[in-house]
Amino acid sequence: MELRHIHYFIAVAENLNITRAAQQLKIAQPPLSRQIRDLETELGAPLFERSPQGLRLTPAGNTFLQYARQITDLAARSKEHIAEMADGLQGTIYIASVEGHAPRLLSRWISAFKDSYPHVQYSVWNGSTDDVIYRVTNSLSEIGIITEPHNDEGLFSIPVYKEPWTAMIPSSDPLALLPGDTIPLPALKDRDLIIPSRESRLMEIRNWFPEENVDLKIRCRVAHMLNAYELTKQGVGIAIYPASDNHFSNDPDVTIKRIVDPEVYASYILVWDRARRLTHAAELFLRSVCDSLSIHMPA
Repeated sequence: MELRHIHYFIAVAENLNITRAAQQLKIAQPPLSRQIRDLETELGAPLFERSPQGLRLTPAGNTFLQYARQITDLAARSKEHIAEMADGLQGTIYIASVEGHAPRLLSRWISAFKDSYPHVQYSVWNGSTDDVIYRVTNSLSEIGIITEPHNDEGLFSIPVYKEPWTAMIPSSDPLALLPGDTIPLPALKDRDLIIPSRESRLMEIRNWFPEENVDLKIRCRVAHMLNAYELTKQGVGIAIYPASDNHFSNDPDVTIKRIVDPEVYASYILVWDRARRLTHAAELFLRSVCDSLSIHMPA
């Protein structure tokens, strides 16, 4: 049995169609069929059930598929390891991140990792939590930094940071004149609000108000902080955003207060796809982050 035979089998098992698998492998269909039959003969068991409707994996085929993926994964890792022994860890780590405090976290993590692995490069993409999850689950990025809430189905996730939510208030509003740098949450329930555009954010903010029949006045839902700031400055409403998104604390037209009674927090989460094998560089980067936070990395 050769490694190429195992790659052939995986392609057929994933496509359940010899023609499509042959096209994917860029080989002719007859030799591919012959290689699969030779593999079945060597293993002493049929790997596929063949019918006019197509192919199906047998129980033996399902078991061998698990071993086949482990074998190809080990082969790839060994190749990476030998190359790293000669030249040091290299490659590009693809990371997708939300805004807010995430860029600060990421810059510190990259700086620390760079000291140990100076040849690694990074491709960083920024967007909303929904965009980041899409990129991670569609293999466009290996690692994502998002904010809660999120659906963690199919993702490994670890919490890495949390920060308070704040209210960005037009300075002409009477609430801006309240003493101190905090504002009680109930004071916002009858005011025009500007909030992040994510649907899950709307549900989260509504859940802050447990009273029945509270009809929040959501005046605007915006994707970017700058839009929220400009709308607040013009008196359209009060913007609710995590603390690190507020870059305008010195603007006399806008007053920023931390929300209390109760305090509410935005949580940042590091995520990666359960179904995808990370590159060695990405795996070591994640382990470095977990070590810095004294967090156990999920296996």
